[in-house]
Amino acid sequence: MIVTLVLAAEVAFWVVLALGLAARYLLRWKKVSTVLLVGLPVIDLVLFLLTFLDLRGGATASWTHALAASYLGFSVGYGPSVVRWADARFQHRFGGGPKPLPAPKYGVARSRHEWAICRRTLVSVAITLTLITALKLFTDATGTAVFDQWYWRLGIAAVVNLVIATTYALWPKQPPAGAIVEDGRIVGWQIPERAEHY
Repeated sequence: MIVTLVLAAEVAFWVVLALGLAARYLLRWKKVSTVLLVGLPVIDLVLFLLTFLDLRGGATASWTHALAASYLGFSVGYGPSVVRWADARFQHRFGGGPKPLPAPKYGVARSRHEWAICRRTLVSVAITLTLITALKLFTDATGTAVFDQWYWRLGIAAVVNLVIATTYALWPKQPPAGAIVEDGRIVGWQIPERAEHY
């Protein structure tokens, strides 16, 4: 049952996101759009509550129960950035907005970008592990030892993100020679003056 609920929550997230953006840019229903987009985390909250009740009822713990907790952690940590990413593209396609800029690749801007990803990951990991711990402590489920591997996996993910962000802070990636860079993105190339040959 939990596998079905996880799949349903995944589909529901993207369907509600698409409906929210369609309401905003195609139908011009801004209030409806706001309600739908703000309500996105509710989908994962309901999934987690159903997971909690399933384990509370004596179900055997499995990795899918932990996955349900990670969905809520992801929704809180990464949800707003996912909505902004989709909103920018929907606005460009249907609302006459500017073409979305790619992520910065060079210098301090790239470092800031990597630290933003790192912060989202740390928030997601912290919330997910807190929820998994709650599932272990406040349910009567058997087999919760399966949850322990999530501490290692998510801990490794957090450390990897910290290392990557720190690396870009200490050794910022430099653009190719001759590139004109604005906010970490190449916007043009310098044309070297040609030497005159006599």
